[in-house]
Amino acid sequence: MSAHQSVAAALDAADPLSTFADRFSPGPDGVIYLDGNSLGRPPKAVQAAVRDLMEREWPTDLIQGWDRWIDLPTAAGDLLGEAVLGARPGEVLVCDSTSVNLYKLAAAALDAAPAGRRVLITDNDNFPTDRYILEGIAHSAGARFQLIDTDIDEGVDPGVIADAIGDDTALVCLSHVAYRSGALADMRAVTEIVHAAGGLVLWDLCHSAGSVDIDLTGDGVDLAVGCTYKYLNAGPGAPAFLYVRRELQQRLRQPIWGWFSQADQFAMGQEYRPHDGINRFAVGTPSIPGVVAVKAAVELVAEAGIAAIRAKSLQMVAHAHALCEEQLAPLGFRVATPTDPQRRGGHLTLHHERAWQISQAMRKANVIPDYRAPDRIRLGFAPLYNSFSDIDEAVERIATIVRTEAHLSFSAQPSRVT
Repeated sequence: MSAHQSVAAALDAADPLSTFADRFSPGPDGVIYLDGNSLGRPPKAVQAAVRDLMEREWPTDLIQGWDRWIDLPTAAGDLLGEAVLGARPGEVLVCDSTSVNLYKLAAAALDAAPAGRRVLITDNDNFPTDRYILEGIAHSAGARFQLIDTDIDEGVDPGVIADAIGDDTALVCLSHVAYRSGALADMRAVTEIVHAAGGLVLWDLCHSAGSVDIDLTGDGVDLAVGCTYKYLNAGPGAPAFLYVRRELQQRLRQPIWGWFSQADQFAMGQEYRPHDGINRFAVGTPSIPGVVAVKAAVELVAEAGIAAIRAKSLQMVAHAHALCEEQLAPLGFRVATPTDPQRRGGHLTLHHERAWQISQAMRKANVIPDYRAPDRIRLGFAPLYNSFSDIDEAVERIATIVRTEAHLSFSAQPSRVT
């Protein structure tokens, strides 16, 4: 056993979360899955919950099942808020997609802004759908869309945010963890800067929820959105969530006036009057199989504890970073993630001029990463099912690919990627 293998074996032996791997459906033999930051593996509890809904609840209860199902989006939201997001009851709703939720909250924030505040700000490294939606809202509302420069590897700089905002700023929308580099933004510092300028802040938590310890209440966050199919493992296309601070809920009126946001929806009245609480940000009939999956997935995360998950995540990224510097840097790789552990999310990004070809060769070698332009390979570590030994083996396989030039047999032109 090599020195690296001994270190990984010791870390695995001391890992308090090691038994959680057995709570997930096993994948193909020999495959090291490092793409949980795009799509998590299926927990057995999620599969069982959806199966029970389909095979017992729906056939038995039929329409009467809605007596329970109708409250699931808020129940799952409260659980998610308490276990993962640091939110109070009645502030989180599981619904729709991240993109739809971001549109609803950003449009509502702009609509509620005082006269003269007509600027929506984000950064040029934010996830594309966030940028597109904000620009579309600004275009439709006659507002101004402003992009600030962000270093692609280091992420959001609070000082740059402070220089960009002014008394015309309505909303600043940023990602908590940068989707490419894994850089972790200082949520509290940025939120305080935006508030001092009189604006609202909307955080995208897609790459932090379930991986990073979040305190929306303590950090004074106004609005947030996020998905549940990455580190929360609720399944492909599982419903997203939105967060609205309690004190803002009466002030904001979202733009899609659906019957599930109506105060008395079953009165079927002619006049629209929005719900008083978090349900005013709902729209239409929720996907019950999806919400059931989210609830079961979050229960597993709650059992493990977000503090323990974050602690292991930090260890995993640091362990991978050390291995990559030693074994992959001499082969042309550069770590494109901040070196400060407190500025990292749950994935490590590697830059290489042939990253696309290497990522395809990795898949053939049974290591599943993902690729992001320009020339970056993301290695996503999921603390509930990845081990330190997985990291060692993955780095060894990557090094072998490059040393043997196995990647050169693949096309140098990226095709559609996930």
